[in-house]
Formats: sequence, structure tokens, C-alpha cells
Amino acid sequence: MALALGGYFSSASNVFTGSLVNVQTWFSDRFVALQAFLTAPRDIASLRQRNAELEGEVAELQSQVIQLQQQVGQTQLLAALVDFEQANPENRYQPASVIGLDPSPFLHYVIINIGSNDGILRGMPVVTNQGLIGRIDAVIADAARVQLITDPASRVNVRLQNAETEASLVGSVTGDLALQFIPQDIDVQEGDLVLTSGLGGGYPPDLIIGQVGSVRSRDFDLFQQATVQPVVDFNRLEIVLVIVNFKPVDISPLEPTPAP
Repeated sequence: MALALGGYFSSASNVFTGSLVNVQTWFSDRFVALQAFLTAPRDIASLRQRNAELEGEVAELQSQVIQLQQQVGQTQLLAALVDFEQANPENRYQPASVIGLDPSPFLHYVIINIGSNDGILRGMPVVTNQGLIGRIDAVIADAARVQLITDPASRVNVRLQNAETEASLVGSVTGDLALQFIPQDIDVQEGDLVLTSGLGGGYPPDLIIGQVGSVRSRDFDLFQQATVQPVVDFNRLEIVLVIVNFKPVDISPLEPTPAP
């Protein structure tokens, strides 16, 4: 004890203590590594389970965000339709949802969720808050088919507001709109507003269709032609309005037939 208190064993004690610490460190490192090896599968399984739970929560939140965005979009659309009805009190409207599209690339139709049970008749015009989209082509009890003005068989009598002249609006296989039978002496400009004329009895007058795009006028043609940029986005039809107080008139029996 006297030697130890005198510091004579300090060197030996330091060597012994250092060796003991090294041994303990070696065993501690091996024990920790062994413990990590044995518990790793359980930790991995736990992490995978937690990751799956978090992915489920993220998917649910994303679904809720999409639903809220759709609700906001539908609310804004409904508000726009209400404003349109109030701004056009001369017509009575029946709202409908688009529930189907024609799969043919050569035809342009949509299916709506109201039919004859709701008073819908063939020939009634169909609009959105932006403008004209077409008219009822076929009806069953609870649904109806709408022929879009972009359909190749569609013909609409229109007038050019700025040019103060009438023309015929036709659809196409590609969905483009064109004006035909524009007199050569009429000055047609890009941006001229295109409205229904009411002639022919197929549509009420002054329904907005779009604006004149490019104009083609050649000296050897009897009439000018022009493209039309519609105001309605036909690729995003969701809710439409059927004008139920308009009764179309079929004047085809009054049209003269060409001589044989």
C-alpha cells in the first residue's frame, strides 16, 4: 500500500488498466455487432411495416386532395352555370352531367344523364356557360345523346357579328370547325364573333360559338371559307345545360328537291 501510495505502481497500473480497457472494448464491439445482427431482421420488418403505413397515409391524403380539387372545380362550374342562366333569362335550362363519350373517332357525341322522363326531346339545343356545344340527337328514358357541333354531320346556320352576314358552320372528322358559303364581297376578319343566326329553325339565335380564325378567299371560288376557334373546350365537358323551352322546327319538307 505504501508503494502504491508512493506512485511506484503507476506505470504497471496504467499498462494493466489500458489492456483491460482494450479487452473490454473488443468484447463490447463484438457484442454490439452480434446484437445488431440478431435484431436486424426484426428492425427491418418493423421499418417495412411503418413504411407501408406511411405510404397508405400518403395515398389517402392524395386521394382527399384530388377529391377536394374536383369538388372545387364542380362548385366553380355550377356557379358559372347559374350566372349564365341568370344572364339569359329568356331560356329555360335543364342541367345534366356528361356520363359517356362516343368511342368512334369519326363521330362526335356525348351521353348525358337525363332523358324523356325529364322532358328532354330530340332537337333541343345544348350549351355550357361558355357557348353552344350541340343538340339532342337521340333520347331514351333516362339518358340522351348529344350531337356536338364538331361532328362531321353537324350543320349550324350562323352569323358573323362584325361582318353582319350569314354562313354555314360545319364540323369535321378531326373536330375542327369551318365556315362555308361566306359571300366574296364580305370583309371577314380574324376574331369576328360567330353566333347562331336562328335561320332554319334548328337553334335559337345569338348563341355564342366562337371566333373566326384564318380566312381563305380565292378569286375563282364562289364563296369564302374560314376556320372557327370555338369558345367551348370539347375535351372537358362535364356539366351541360339543355334549353328545354326551344322547339326545333324541321323545315326539310319545305326545301325544294333538285330536278332529276
